[in-house]
Amino acid sequence: MHAPDRPRPDTHPARLILTLSLAATVGLGIGRFAYALVLPDMREDLGWSYSAAGFMNTINAVGYLVGALAASRLIQRVGWAAAIRGGTLACVAALATCALTGNFVALSLARLVLGLGAAAGFVAGGALAATIAQSHPERANFLLSLFYAGPGIGILSSGLIAPFTLQYFGPGSWWIVWWALTLLSAAMTVPLFLTRIETGARFSEGSHAAFAILPVLIYLAAYFLFGAGYIAYMTFMIAYVRDGGGGAAAQAAFWGLIGLSAFVTPWAWRGVLALDRGGLATAIILGTNAIGAGLPMLGHSPTWLAISAVVFGVAFFAVVGSTTAFVRFNYPPQVWPTAIAAMTISFGVGQTLGPIVVGAITDALGSLSYALNVSAALLALGAVAALCQRKVGPKAANGE
Repeated sequence: MHAPDRPRPDTHPARLILTLSLAATVGLGIGRFAYALVLPDMREDLGWSYSAAGFMNTINAVGYLVGALAASRLIQRVGWAAAIRGGTLACVAALATCALTGNFVALSLARLVLGLGAAAGFVAGGALAATIAQSHPERANFLLSLFYAGPGIGILSSGLIAPFTLQYFGPGSWWIVWWALTLLSAAMTVPLFLTRIETGARFSEGSHAAFAILPVLIYLAAYFLFGAGYIAYMTFMIAYVRDGGGGAAAQAAFWGLIGLSAFVTPWAWRGVLALDRGGLATAIILGTNAIGAGLPMLGHSPTWLAISAVVFGVAFFAVVGSTTAFVRFNYPPQVWPTAIAAMTISFGVGQTLGPIVVGAITDALGSLSYALNVSAALLALGAVAALCQRKVGPKAANGE
């Protein structure tokens, strides 16, 4: 998918990108990740196994993968603004469905729709945000970081709402949390309709540049392992904190620290993301991610959990940026859409398999500690794989 034409120069860039980031806030920060906050209560109230609980994020990841692959056709058919607004509205409707029923099939379909809607909003919003940022080269990195802070805002806000709502209303009140998150998401969707989103953007011609998979196969494997490892941590860590005796305040603090980490990511990794040495930047960030995921092995101490949240969060939000940087360093612009699509597929398959596999491990072994160990191990393997990736030669970069 090629970037859209540049939006009108009279649009305030930071304000517009912050508005676009609300699609990511609703679709990912709340729609995908807030599920971890209500998973323990839903599992106990509805009698689910950990495999069933993990499946809810697996089906969400399936929806996101399908939505990301279909996003270009959707945008061509309905336009950028409609894709962003429609995708976000679909997320709000799906969140409301989660509040209305405890039926496993209905909840699965709602999580699927959440993934589809999140992909439409994130892909379209991200493409427009990148184009706006490129229109202001002197502030490009800062402007683009505003969009990618969207999921962090959703994680932070849901972390301040869900644990205390569950504490106030007691066991079985997970559906009230979904209503609260639905109302929050609906409020966040309003600016998307009040702000003019550039609709004259279009795809450029020649969107099927050649891309050779073999030279970057190990890098694709690393991104697959990241997808499987991070989503397991983000699905089950709140349950781990709760099982260790962490109350509403502990859960809110833990989740809030992950969300806040999104805001320091651009500064923390600026130098690393500038490294043009194959997969080195991704390896460093994934290695840090693995350390953060592994720290809970040392116990349920609030200090260890807080450090885990910060270290994991700072690295987690940077991995996508490192992958984009890898593509930009190693491929000509006409290959970027195809290369990023390949990365998206590899990542999407990983995050689809991760939750249900880790849930099955937990059911079989009887402890969430094993699941989190697997999560950290997958991230560590991903770091090793990325470290083995060398720069792509000119012929391979051009699909020869």
